[in-house]
This record gives sequence, C-alpha cells and structure tokens, in this order.
Amino acid sequence: MSLSEIEWQHLGAELVFTQDLAGNYLSFWWAKAEEHGLDSDLQNPHLTNKVFAPVDSLAYLEKIRRVIKRRLPEQCSCLFQSSGGTSYYFELIISPILPIKGEPQTVLVIGHLLEEAEMFSFAEHEAPAAIYSYQKLLSQVVHQIRRSLDLATIYQQTVNNIGSTFAASRCLILAHHDNITRLSVEAEYYRAEYGSTTKYQIDWHNEVHLQQALKSSYPLAADFIEPNVLQCKSMLVMSTNCNSENNVLICLQQCDRYRHWTTAEMEMLREIAEQVEAAISLAQLYREVEQASIQAEEANRLKSDFLANTSHELRTPLNGIIGFLKLLLEGMADNAEEQREFIEEAYKSSIHLLNLINDILDIAKIEAGKMELEFTEIELDELFHNVDNLIHTQAEQKGLNFQLKYPATLTPVMLYGNYQRLLQVMLNLVGNGIKFTQEGGIIISAEVSNKKMECQGIEFPGMVKISVADTGIGVSLEKQNKLFDNFYQVDGSRTKSYAGTGLGLAISQKLVEAMGGTISFYSMGEGLGSTVTFTVPLTHLPVIKTAQS
Repeated sequence: MSLSEIEWQHLGAELVFTQDLAGNYLSFWWAKAEEHGLDSDLQNPHLTNKVFAPVDSLAYLEKIRRVIKRRLPEQCSCLFQSSGGTSYYFELIISPILPIKGEPQTVLVIGHLLEEAEMFSFAEHEAPAAIYSYQKLLSQVVHQIRRSLDLATIYQQTVNNIGSTFAASRCLILAHHDNITRLSVEAEYYRAEYGSTTKYQIDWHNEVHLQQALKSSYPLAADFIEPNVLQCKSMLVMSTNCNSENNVLICLQQCDRYRHWTTAEMEMLREIAEQVEAAISLAQLYREVEQASIQAEEANRLKSDFLANTSHELRTPLNGIIGFLKLLLEGMADNAEEQREFIEEAYKSSIHLLNLINDILDIAKIEAGKMELEFTEIELDELFHNVDNLIHTQAEQKGLNFQLKYPATLTPVMLYGNYQRLLQVMLNLVGNGIKFTQEGGIIISAEVSNKKMECQGIEFPGMVKISVADTGIGVSLEKQNKLFDNFYQVDGSRTKSYAGTGLGLAISQKLVEAMGGTISFYSMGEGLGSTVTFTVPLTHLPVIKTAQS
C-alpha cells in the first residue's frame, strides 16, 4: 500500500514522504500540494526530486544519514524550494524505517508547513521555566543596551548575555559592509575550550547560512553543519535589519554537540535582534550628532581665532595709515624729504591692508564657488622671472639667499592655467618662506614629468612639479595635516610676531586644485625648514636636455 493510499489526514498529518539514503523520494503526500500547483508533479517519485527539494541539500542528507545510523528520530526545521522558486518552511520529524532484517536504508518524514506567524510563536511544549528564562534574558539585554550609546559596548553586552543564557559555545555579531567581501566580527562571546574566531581567516561571505540570513526576516536555524575549522556543529543566526546597508548578524554557534533550536529560542533571538537594531540606530544617530557638534565647535573656534588674528592684522596697517596721515595733517614733517617718507610709509601700509583684504575676499569667493578662472598657455620662464622681480629684493633685505632652478630643457616649458592665480600661488608660498625664515634662504625649483594629468575634462601629456623650499622655522609632524584648513594657524604664540592672516596655504591649495593640480607640504619638524610642492599641467612635453645636447 502506497503512502498516497493511506488516509494520513485522519491521523492529523499534513506532509508525509519516504526517502532513501541518497534523499530520493520513494513516496510523497502533501495535503496542501494542490494549493501550490504541485500535486500532479509530486505523484511521480522520479519527478519529485526535481520539483521539490531542500535548499541546503547537503545538511538535509546528513540528517537522514545520522537518523539511519543512530536508529533514532530527529526533529528539525527545514527550508524547501519548488522548481518555480517558491520557498516553504517546514517543521519535520525524521524517523528511520526499521526493516525485519538488516540495517535501515530509508526514512519516514512527517512534517507541517509553518506560516510566518508560527515561526516565531512559542512552542506549547516549552517549559514555563525556560520561557521565563528567555523573557528574563530579553529584559536584561534590553536594559543593558539602553544604558549605552556606544556601539562597541552594545555589541559586546549583547553577545555576552545571549551567549551565556543560551549556553552556546560562541555568540558573534557580524557586520556586513558593501565595500568589502568579508563579514567582520564586531564582538564575540566564546567558551574558553573553543577559543576566539579572530585567529582564523574565514571568508564569512561564502557561508551559505549567513548569506541566507542576511536576506531573511526571520531566524535561520542549522541543526547540522559540515565539519569546519571553527568546530561549529549547529548554528542559529538572525539579521537585525534585513536588506539594510547597516544590518548586522547575531550568530549563535554550538560546537560540543548537534543542537535542535526550539521555536522559543528563535522567537527570543528575533525579539533581541529588534532591540539591538533600535539601539544601533540610536547609537549611530548619536555618533553623527556628536561628530557634527564637534565639527561645529571646531569651526567656531577656528573662526574665532581667525577673526581675533585678522582684526589685529587689519588694525595694524590701518593704524599706520591713519598715524602717518595725521602727522602730515598736523604739519609734523620738518621738510619735504620727511613728508615723502611719511607718505611712503602710509602707502606701504595701505598696500599691506589691500593684500590682507584680498586674501579674505579670495577665500570667501572660493568657498562660495564664484571663483572663475580663464585658462591660457603660460611660459614657466616668464612666471619665474616675474616672481624673481617681485621677491628678490625682499629676500635680500632680510639677508636671505634666493635661488631659482629651471628645468634642463631645450624648448620652453609651457604650462596650462591662469597666469594671475599661478603668480598669486607662487607669491604666497615664497612670501611665507621669507616670512618664516631668519637665516639661510629659499630655493624655487621645477621638475618636468611625463605623467599624464587632467584639467577641465582635458587630458594633458605631462606636468610640472614646482617646489618652494626654505630653511625656516618648520612645522611639527602632527600639525602638518591641518595646515591647509581654513582659518587654521599652526601656533598663535609662535607666529604672532609674523604678519598675515594665515590664509595663504588654504587659498593656494584651492587655486591649485581649481587648475587641476595638487599641493603638498613637507617638513621634518620644528626648526628644520619646510618644502611646499604643487603640480601644473603641461600643454606639451618639452625636449629634455641630455648630456650630449
């Protein structure tokens, strides 16, 4: 008599089938098969394997072999899939069919299709003490994670509480990152005899159970897992926020035995995951608010420092202008020569004031995105020559050596950029070098490179790296990364004797980047001088001078 001829429905069974050691169906009956359009296909055992099979076939076959070998029934949950791609989650009892003689070769499987609500309901047979324990755990975990807004603390407290109460060998929180192929272990609880997972190089991304859990809104239980380096035999895993970019997995591992995860345990893990998800969202929001607050405070501090320094710098030349003009108006000049001297000093102060104001206007215009540049061909020799004319005397007055080193080429070096802004960058950098150097000197050099460079969507065949090196006061290593920040000055007490707003490097960086280049600052430390380099596109590669040229 076949299974289909037995009135299983009178016994209350919903799904019944028999299989051999290889998992081939020998007979099959499912009360709801017709509802899912599978009835005609399931009548033929040869077709059943193709149209209705467990998703994790290897783990399922191992259950069958274990039941037959032990000659003992097992209860488990299993995810099946039809040939049409529909998934069905069953609660199963697998029993060996004991023959009159010899060893068993087949199993009888009786099952029940679980609806989503049933997957998370407490099993009626769960002991009240166990249910109370899980409820106590939930209250404890929720209490712990709500006391902290630090993600690392939340993660660690979660795994500690879950791992110990569930009596698991390990409990892990794994984070999924889109930009890497691995799941990172954010926190772990483990019993001493099994050790930490961090000493193993495991590609979690290739773990079937974890992949399924990442896309699932309910806990995934694996009662039997193939032997592995982590010694994990059974696993229960739950995603905190299915299909979200910020989801993490809570993963329980059992290493000392094969474990059947009960519906109560699955429900409890789901509820904990919901609470952890809420805690993560709150902690991330707090971190973002805190970071924004820190950035706002830093910006306000820098602007306050800038305004304090700038107001002093603006008042100094303005007071000079007013003072010398007042002397002239009051007739304090004894002769025409002294009168001319007062006028020259007032003029110098006015030029200095104009430069300060121009710096402030430039940085404001750049920040507002209203800096418009016209690009043309510029000859490097002309640029260097004009810098020399404007700066050389200033360096000589401080007793500093001033050198220009041209690249060794047979043809002119033609740059692509805005001449006025390139000159402004050069004067800013060289002016800083002279300002912060008391002895030694400044060297300006240029190096031609055939490394391609892009500007305004145009690719250029090469570039020039221009360097301005000085033997001045230098900058400590830990402060160099902030030199290009707006409103940042290295040390007010150390630089207060030097005039200027401190915006030169910030302006230079934005101008160089607007022309397609990059700018960098190098210093070995305080008192060891500094070098600033920036790149400019070449319209064409010049002919390089060789030893034979």
